[in-house]
Amino acid sequence: MQKRKLLEDNSLLKDIKFRNIGPSVMSGRVVDIEVNPADPTEFYVAYATGGLWYTTNNGQSLTPIFDKENVIGIGDIAVNWQSKTIWVGTGEANSSRSSYAGIGVYKSSDNGKTWEYAGLPESHHIGKVILHPTDNNIAWVAVLGHLYSANKERGVYKTTDGGKTWKQTLYIDDNTGVADMDINPKNANELYAAAWYKTRKAWNFEEGGKTSGIYKSTDGGNTWKLVTQQGSGFPAGDGAGRIGVAVYATNPNIVYATVDNQNHRPDTAKRTDTNYVLKDFKNLTKEGFLQLNDKKLDTFLMDNNFPEKYKAASVKELVKNDKVKPTAVYEYLFDANAALFETPIIGCEVYRSDDAGATWKKVNTKELNLYNTYGYYFGKISVAASNENKIVISGYNLQVSSDGGKTFKPVDNNATHADWHGCWINPNKESHWVAANDGGCNVTYDNGQHWFKVNTPSVGQFYGINVDDAKPYNVYGGLQDNGTWYGPSTAKDIDQWNYESPYPWKSIGGGDGMQVQVDTRDNKTVYSGSQFGYYGRRTIDAPRGSGLSIHPQPNLGETQLRYNWQTPIWLSKHNQEVFYYGSNKFHRSLQKGDKMETLSNDLTSGRPEGDIPFGTLTAITESPLKFGLIYTGSDDGNIHVTKDGGYTWTKINVNVKGIPQGMYVSRVTPSAYKEARVYATLNAYRNDNFTPYLFVSEDYGVTWIQLGNDLPAEPLNVVKEDPKKENIIYVGSDNGLYASFDMGKSFMVLGNNLPRVPVHDIAVQQRENELLIGTHGRSIYVTKLDTIQSLSEKNVK
Repeated sequence: MQKRKLLEDNSLLKDIKFRNIGPSVMSGRVVDIEVNPADPTEFYVAYATGGLWYTTNNGQSLTPIFDKENVIGIGDIAVNWQSKTIWVGTGEANSSRSSYAGIGVYKSSDNGKTWEYAGLPESHHIGKVILHPTDNNIAWVAVLGHLYSANKERGVYKTTDGGKTWKQTLYIDDNTGVADMDINPKNANELYAAAWYKTRKAWNFEEGGKTSGIYKSTDGGNTWKLVTQQGSGFPAGDGAGRIGVAVYATNPNIVYATVDNQNHRPDTAKRTDTNYVLKDFKNLTKEGFLQLNDKKLDTFLMDNNFPEKYKAASVKELVKNDKVKPTAVYEYLFDANAALFETPIIGCEVYRSDDAGATWKKVNTKELNLYNTYGYYFGKISVAASNENKIVISGYNLQVSSDGGKTFKPVDNNATHADWHGCWINPNKESHWVAANDGGCNVTYDNGQHWFKVNTPSVGQFYGINVDDAKPYNVYGGLQDNGTWYGPSTAKDIDQWNYESPYPWKSIGGGDGMQVQVDTRDNKTVYSGSQFGYYGRRTIDAPRGSGLSIHPQPNLGETQLRYNWQTPIWLSKHNQEVFYYGSNKFHRSLQKGDKMETLSNDLTSGRPEGDIPFGTLTAITESPLKFGLIYTGSDDGNIHVTKDGGYTWTKINVNVKGIPQGMYVSRVTPSAYKEARVYATLNAYRNDNFTPYLFVSEDYGVTWIQLGNDLPAEPLNVVKEDPKKENIIYVGSDNGLYASFDMGKSFMVLGNNLPRVPVHDIAVQQRENELLIGTHGRSIYVTKLDTIQSLSEKNVK
């Protein structure tokens, strides 16, 4: 923070202004909502990476009140409505790929006008903040801890002096944090803490463990006792995953909890579908495969987009002659997306205690299918204040029970977004809810039958952006769980759109939107896609579903390819018929994505054992000066170069003394000024290392020099050259935007009006001489480059 402050104070670019061009209509991930029970038109909305926003008109407009702090990513908030004191726990607890670390707790005593830092810097991810109902100096914080490494600071912390000092009152072990808490509103000495054992590496996620469980305190959180031990009726053991807990306000002896049960469910389901499904191919013998029904096998192969050459007869011939294994069909299709839905875990269960946590009983009578296999992303439960039988649980759907959890029904509709992260139920009107999801905030007054969106803030979470060459030019980008969108660069971020005019931004794809490439010959042909490399080529004014699907696959029987969450693509600027794609290998098409060829061997160091795709390419970039001079980066630290369009490759890993190996290569950027010059950024967040790694090579990557030694401890995502001034380069970090006037030797903060938001991508529109940044939490900002370039000239002189 001190280093960042220096770069702000000494910046020549303090007055550079950015304009936000949206979009806002798809909003972004909300992690918590706090509503004034005396006036529910007043509430706060906390975004995972978009900051804290405040409304007094029921969400018709919202105002950011946390933008000037050092971190704006949030895990949980708490509000004292009498004193208008706000507590913010930074760093979200939904342990996903896009969960950014916080730096502890902030507190405001004037409704967000000013903030003071209240400590707990090693908390990183905070699951819950609870305030004492009558003593303003007492608060408790549930600390989940570091995302990618063990740390002893996990557990529950208590302050008795308003946040000046903290005491860790619950510690279990270095891998078990606390994801949720609740308090008995009639007796503040009684609290419940939901402990969660998990480990996450870049290649593996262990979602549960035997130290997960619910702890109870009867002395105000000073000491704790496990109340979900073996024999209590609550799941225990290695399968216990993330837990959510809620105390029933009218009778606090009643406590509800959800658990992500990672144990496998018994396979007792009766098959009503006569067609084959993927698991039918998992353990087939040769004889079993040859006995498959040809018609049903052909249907399965066609439905799963197997190449035309694979028909029932041809595949059986391959199996018969031992050219492929009888399990080859399963291995061909089983990847990260399949694993998400094919693993037969029990998933979400709901439990109730009627004796203040001493014993528990499962209440749901049917499988809930709420989490699939990613229950780590959810886990909140709410109970109405005066109706013990009304429960709302959050997962892929938002589901409500009116019979004490025996049965649930989903309440999503076309006005809502999937992936829910909590629901406030009005204590004075139980049909009125305010709920949080990956598409923002929704409000209902009739138990979820009808919803309206609270989505005026421009808080889109972009992974990548690009521009075309139209007049005015358009901006394209892929967003977390909100697909791919494009809109005019002249768009303005306003909260009241003219309903007589169409919304300027348009959706062109679903899922988690990823990288985008645009053919500037027509400014209409777009390459975009979703997670794990499912891309396509389409014309933006063509109907949805038209165009070409692009997802290179090996031949049946060959080793499966591996695809990064953000699989890299690149359209050659020298010849826009040529399209590049990266799995763990390099693929090329000479026909705009049609007829993809695999030109390389594995460009990674291989795949360690785990359940997350790893050993994948993360970056592909072609030199703007030479056709066929291409660089790739991988998630395990490999950088390769080819000078002949992909036929031969040379490993050029960064090998600078003192620099650890194996770090995620976030960007490789060949220079537009010298052919042999290339920049690279490494992001070590997945190694729990926040050092900003920026390098340059002047000899095609044979040797490297480290740059940016004055940058603060913020992992780097992107490096970009200025289009007119060789000495200017820009970098985007997990916490902001920086510029250098001396080719990276020193930096300064660019854009003091920008919030401290992750900058995932930087683009330049050369004709308009504009710089664009794609942020992961505050959509897209644009500025003119003329002033920066003129200041650079003065600085040089």
